[in-house]
Amino acid sequence: MSHQRSPSPRPVVTALAVAALAALGACSGGSTPTAPGASAVPTGPAGSSPATAVPTRSATSTTDATSSPSGSTSPSSPSSSSSSSGAATATDTTSSAGGAPAPTTTASTSCAERVVDGLSATQQAGQLLMVGLDSGASRTSLDALVQQRHLGGVILLGGWTSGAARVEATTSHLERLAGESTGGLGLLLAADQEGGQVQQLRGSGFDRMPSALTQGTWSADRLTSEATGWARQLKAAGINVNLAPVADTVPTSIGTKNGPIGRYGRQYSSDPAQVGESVGAFVAGMRAGGVASTVKHFPGIGRITGNTDTTASGITDRTTSATDPYLEPFADGIRAGADLVMVGSAVYPKIDGSTNAVFSRAVVTDVLRDRLGWQGVTITDDVGAAAAVADVPVAQRAVRFVEAGGDIVLTAVPSTVGPMHEALKAEMSKDAGFAAQVRAAAVRVVALKARLGLASCG
Repeated sequence: MSHQRSPSPRPVVTALAVAALAALGACSGGSTPTAPGASAVPTGPAGSSPATAVPTRSATSTTDATSSPSGSTSPSSPSSSSSSSGAATATDTTSSAGGAPAPTTTASTSCAERVVDGLSATQQAGQLLMVGLDSGASRTSLDALVQQRHLGGVILLGGWTSGAARVEATTSHLERLAGESTGGLGLLLAADQEGGQVQQLRGSGFDRMPSALTQGTWSADRLTSEATGWARQLKAAGINVNLAPVADTVPTSIGTKNGPIGRYGRQYSSDPAQVGESVGAFVAGMRAGGVASTVKHFPGIGRITGNTDTTASGITDRTTSATDPYLEPFADGIRAGADLVMVGSAVYPKIDGSTNAVFSRAVVTDVLRDRLGWQGVTITDDVGAAAAVADVPVAQRAVRFVEAGGDIVLTAVPSTVGPMHEALKAEMSKDAGFAAQVRAAAVRVVALKARLGLASCG
């Protein structure tokens, strides 16, 4: 496709703390595609202060859960998966040149800490869970979970094709419930709106979005402008988080044999430099339109063949390392002001043996947080129904992600919320270190919510 350049050979190094702060101001997995346009993402449907900076690319204008292509929700939402993004001490700020937020050292984290310290252990644990609401389910089907489990978020899955009016009625209902049950904290209300086969929300009020492959042929300015319009449509319908863009690079040697991304044309390009430019432009547009963006599926699922949503085979990437050029698009998204980073469920022997990335401290903390400088919110690809993690007991999936340094556990299966929530609380009660990790994760989540107007220190 056009605009391809030779992949950059330079390794990714630690990002500047400034970049992380800028981000803070502000799914992998594959799921089986649903109707065209529905999210088909392969997941169906903060660390230390870095010392060195990731080399900046030439200036640009510059961000899953049902079964779908790996890395997002189903093609109804392919692998889905902030200014709470960067450093934990920053909040959203005014934009600087290139569309990235300007660094700031406001008291956002202090505010979040005060809010979290006023929450019970049960409420803190609940803030780390996001559950899927299927388009075929009743609007009230999650009421008990949202209120009793104090959930932090809900993602709309399964292809909502009836237009914005139905989506807005649903999000308004959920928002009222959350405010009543968790100290006034609002919900992160998410969708997989990548474009092409992975566009969960369709119909009147939502433009049809072209695939990432098409978006990748546009100029950065055009993509930012289009993404701003798409974000405004999401915001008007009550959606405040988009589990996009895809920062995965699919090499031409694999192409459509890549089950989660290449098969559905979810990649911007086969050149990581071009992918990074498009990712940055998309993130800038989402931010301009008032919606949080999510770069996924870290550390990349473009080199595997299996879709982590539907299989545990063919999901080992034996090439990607902690200094791989394919990590650059994620760094570009962080620099542009992404609000969340979604971690995939593939396996990376050069980083952490046979451990799924979502359960790997080497991936989540050592590479993403320490090396790339990400201090904001991390979220899993779907770990409720994904075949890639089927061997891990449901309850332990949440515990292991938090232990790895993660924040929000995304599950497309409502029945898994109870076991996950109980496991988090049980571990908190017996392990002070784990309780501290939950608190730190909750602070990052609440800092993001504060930036989005979903939390206030009064």
